[in-house]
Amino acid sequence: MLYFIPAWYKEKEWCEDEQSWRVKRAHSEFDDTVKQIQLFHRSGAYEYRIMLLSAAPNFRHFLHRQGVYRAPYWSCFDAIQEIRRRKVRVWSFHDLKWPEGIEFLYTPFVVVAMLGNEKYAQVDFGEDGNPIWVELYQGGVVCRRNLYDDRGFIASTILYEGGQPVCQDYLCENGTWKLRCYRKDGHVEINRKCPEYLLEYGGKWHTRRFFRRSYDSIGQVVYEVLASYLELTDAGDIFCVAMHGLHVHLLGRNLRGRKKILSFFQDRYQVGSDSVVLEMIRQADYVVADSRETARRIQKQVAVDKRRLAAIPPYDTRTDEGIGLQMGVQKILVPVDGLDDGTFREMIRIMGACLPQKENMRIHLFTREARYDRKRRLLEQVRRELDSAGMPEEWAADTEGAMVSENDLEGEGRSSARFFPEQCVDELSVSKCMREQWLLVDLRNVPEQYLQINAISFGIPQIVRRRTDFIEHGGNGIVLDGLERLPKALDYYLNGLKHWNEAKVYSYEISREYTTARLLEMWGEVMDSVG
Repeated sequence: MLYFIPAWYKEKEWCEDEQSWRVKRAHSEFDDTVKQIQLFHRSGAYEYRIMLLSAAPNFRHFLHRQGVYRAPYWSCFDAIQEIRRRKVRVWSFHDLKWPEGIEFLYTPFVVVAMLGNEKYAQVDFGEDGNPIWVELYQGGVVCRRNLYDDRGFIASTILYEGGQPVCQDYLCENGTWKLRCYRKDGHVEINRKCPEYLLEYGGKWHTRRFFRRSYDSIGQVVYEVLASYLELTDAGDIFCVAMHGLHVHLLGRNLRGRKKILSFFQDRYQVGSDSVVLEMIRQADYVVADSRETARRIQKQVAVDKRRLAAIPPYDTRTDEGIGLQMGVQKILVPVDGLDDGTFREMIRIMGACLPQKENMRIHLFTREARYDRKRRLLEQVRRELDSAGMPEEWAADTEGAMVSENDLEGEGRSSARFFPEQCVDELSVSKCMREQWLLVDLRNVPEQYLQINAISFGIPQIVRRRTDFIEHGGNGIVLDGLERLPKALDYYLNGLKHWNEAKVYSYEISREYTTARLLEMWGEVMDSVG
């Protein structure tokens, strides 16, 4: 059996990152574990199970969004809360017990329950339209938040005093509190009336008793329950661990002597000097990095046997015809997150200077930051740089097609704006955006892997400052040895179709190395090695 241990946490808390649909997601849900599960789920080549350590009352909805709804899993908090139910239950907030005389106000974002002239409750919904929590009010101040499980019961409740959270109770299916976590110091109490937890393995249920009545943290509870579950597993089972600061210590101790594959993804976890972690890496049967660059960095920090180290990207290529050629303009996608101020300033000046000779050129400044004011701040920054360079600040606009009335390119009083912010958070919106581009210009020290994979899939040439696994200089793009060479690189792909088409063909050749089938082969080699 292969167990995937994901890092699907809300920052550094033992809970999922479920949020109201009305709040823009701050980061993508996709990571290395999602891709790994998708590969194994669809291929059926290996028996696997997800080992979920966080409280995730809407976990079934999460699996559905990732296309792996029927993926088998074991949940640590299901064990703690003695939850046996598996199936999602479709329910409405109308099904809840409301006091007589309650009236519902339907706003564009939430449902507000009014009792008389006072706000009694507020219902929030998840991204899939399911109720996720109900806040109760007294005197206009929140006093309780009930978090609902997608299987149709209250999973936990947060108690407030003076509008501030005091403690959180994790409940059994029947509503009895099992675990009480205090916000002030994080300590946890176990209900003396039900001091057991429930483990499911191989279709059988096993009851265990908590060793203590009080713990310093939820992490200690998770450690104890996980250790009990691991006693039921086979000695030959393999554990694929998504490296994350919240659970790396816990797993380093619990998985000592067990077969392990450690998975590193982007900047989620940086190897430091922690002895427990270093020992965990040295004893790992295999270390999987998301790129050769990440693999080299790990190798430099820890002396990992190269035979136990592999670079397997979490993204696969999917050959698709982009529509950049059909757009009527030449869209250039320029990622700006993490771009230093000096490079940003120089990029604006260089590209601005190219505009008088390139009427069809449009620069789309790409950001994955979800803050509501991100586009406005980005536009203000571009306009400042344009103005300081003696260029019309009106060249920067919120939407394509906006017009300016002075300082235009043609000198006739009107011209199209040329710089536009492009805000995309989830992978779907990124792919949709990339499909329309003519060129990807990533001037950051480390280009974004997902953007590069997308560029390859759509046959879009790339201009970068650093060689990666996904670009061949002179093939599917250009690696700049200095920012001053950017104008010449732009000319290479914008002045005619010859070089653009050559890069497109080369991209499709590279894409063969990162297909779903090829990634599965790579993982097959890892599994054969671990045995």
